[in-house]
Amino acid sequence: MTEPQHIHHQMNYIEISVTDMAAAQEFYAAAFGWEFTNYGPEYAGIKKQVGESGGLRLMEKVVTGGPLVILYSDDIDASFEQATSAGARITAEVFEFPGGRRFQFMDPSGNELAVWGM
Repeated sequence: MTEPQHIHHQMNYIEISVTDMAAAQEFYAAAFGWEFTNYGPEYAGIKKQVGESGGLRLMEKVVTGGPLVILYSDDIDASFEQATSAGARITAEVFEFPGGRRFQFMDPSGNELAVWGM
């Protein structure tokens, strides 16, 4: 039996506001290998194996703060290097916490995200 695509009250989709659609897609593709479905100049879906996990939404400005999106990595050090090479502005170097390691960064639009792994 396959797991349902949508689980009641669980995170289903994350939308990231960006100020430059092309730059955002280039950054996330280079940093994390993301692929996109373009729905016009103001929206791009973030592809996953089946369907989408989120989208990039073009906005005039990005407001920082609020929930922190945290990505998982099988190799935190490689992810750090890829994000840095792609142009991420590191806001917290790799640090240890109970259960793993993590770093935080800002994307080209000013969104802060984190990546964690073992």
